Amino acid sequence: MVPTKDRNHSALLLKYKKENILIDCGEGTQRQMRIIGEKPTKITRVLITHWHGDHVLGLPGLLQTLAASNYQNELTIYGPEGTKKRIEYMFKAFSFAGDISLKVVEIVKDGKFFENDDFILEAYNLKHKIPCIGFRFVEKDKRRINKNLLKKYKIPEGPLVGKLQSGEKIRVNNRMIKPEDVSYIQKGKIIGFITDTGLTDNCLRIAENADLLISEATFKSDLKEKAIEYSHLTVQDAAYIATRANVKKLVLTHFSQRYKGIGEIEKEAKNYFNNVVCAYDFMKLKL
Repeated sequence: MVPTKDRNHSALLLKYKKENILIDCGEGTQRQMRIIGEKPTKITRVLITHWHGDHVLGLPGLLQTLAASNYQNELTIYGPEGTKKRIEYMFKAFSFAGDISLKVVEIVKDGKFFENDDFILEAYNLKHKIPCIGFRFVEKDKRRINKNLLKKYKIPEGPLVGKLQSGEKIRVNNRMIKPEDVSYIQKGKIIGFITDTGLTDNCLRIAENADLLISEATFKSDLKEKAIEYSHLTVQDAAYIATRANVKKLVLTHFSQRYKGIGEIEKEAKNYFNNVVCAYDFMKLKL
């Protein structure tokens, strides 16, 4: 809730091809980005989980920077019900220098809310003190061509290869060639993001078969009652979700200030789930 000298507020940058998707924007986010050489003007979308201050207080500053930097794209902000009104209040409260093209989308039901040729974004309602949603990034499966097999079947580069990649059969030298003869399916990656919630079935939906699950774990398991009172997860809760949902790697974050370091949290987490680490400022993960 309050930044410390070692840990900043919540913000996660998901980089994929030309997309830079910012999930939450706690106070000081754009400065954190500059420290590690990430340009705020490269952000393409902002996903807001909920409107508690520790997750959004950096948003006015970010929008001011983009407006003053001649930001050329249309920035889309996604958030729970009430987000449009809160953005309106923000622009009434602050005087912004410059203009920014902004689109605000409220997510009011579970499931897919965005799709393009490369990936799908999904959102699921969580159980917190105010409307809160978790997110799921699903990369689409890709058909990959084996170039050695292209040579074997004497298939020239060009439109015929494009048809194979689209799943079509082709004919070369009076021989019918199926896509599976010269290619394979590369499964897309899945990333789940769960924050500020009590344990709920939608946590499992977000985490299902994820290559990477980033989950809050505000309290150690001995404070289970406090976690329930404040609608948060314990370390054991997060590990339970990862185990039940067949998650490959678990990253824990959003820790209570009462913990002076992450060592004791990570030690407990490994009792419940082997492939787990605790997040720290400027952590980078590559899938």
